[in-house]
Order: sequence, then C-alpha cells, then structure tokens
Amino acid sequence: MKTEYDLSTMKSRKNPYATKLKKSVTMRLGEDVISYFKQMADEAGMPYQSLINLYLRDCAAHHRKIDISWQTAP
Repeated sequence: MKTEYDLSTMKSRKNPYATKLKKSVTMRLGEDVISYFKQMADEAGMPYQSLINLYLRDCAAHHRKIDISWQTAP
C-alpha cells in the first residue's frame, strides 16, 4: 500500500447507487405508532426507521391502498 496517492489523475464517474440512496423527510407520527414500530424493531434486531421503510416499501410494491371512508352513525 502506498503512503500517498495522486487523486488528481483519477477520472470521475457517476455514483451507480445514487438512485438507491434514501431521502431524508420529516414526518409527524403518533407516539403509539412509534412505540409499535420500535417494539417490532427491537424484536427483529434492526433500527425502527429501517423497519418503517421496509413496511412502506412493501405497501408500495404490492400497491396497497387504505380505505379512508367514514362511516355514518345509524
């Protein structure tokens, strides 16, 4: 291994993983939701934010839709 490298001769290229990078967003989640995912993440041995990302990715991959229709009282 060299003690010094001349980086000025290097050719630049685009990052091949740039499309797979994560984007930072701010979301307001209920404390109960965060607690739920933190507990599941502890059981799985992974960070809770990664678990939420996996869950949302699965929803997007399977085109899951939520039913937000309000029911009226009889």
